[in-house]
Amino acid sequence: MEEKRQMEIKKLKPGTYVLIDGDVYVVDKLQVSKSGKHGSAKARIMVSGVFSDKKQTIVKPSDTMMDVPIIEKKAAQVIAVMGDIVQLMDLQDYSTFNVPMQETMKDLQSGDEVIIWKFGNNVIVKGKK
Repeated sequence: MEEKRQMEIKKLKPGTYVLIDGDVYVVDKLQVSKSGKHGSAKARIMVSGVFSDKKQTIVKPSDTMMDVPIIEKKAAQVIAVMGDIVQLMDLQDYSTFNVPMQETMKDLQSGDEVIIWKFGNNVIVKGKK
């Protein structure tokens, strides 16, 4: 289940998460220009993907509402490491799922407990518990 809320662009801060085209991004940098004689203030947001390696720069009016995702942070246990796939089990509901191997996960072994971030179908391992 994807939970989200709305927030004005001018209230975002570096480190805040935003939804752009269904993907979760973290705000790296935010610049808000002063409003001009005939227009509203513009905001330039530089973001990078949480579940992907994408980077984007977006320019919009600073009072535009953006979706802010509510990311689930859970504990999971490594069941198996199979080449470039890691099988995990959620420690709350005992469901199992596979995630692709990441550079930060090279030293994982069966039985290790990890912290995962989940939003919709996207899952990323943030580190060992």
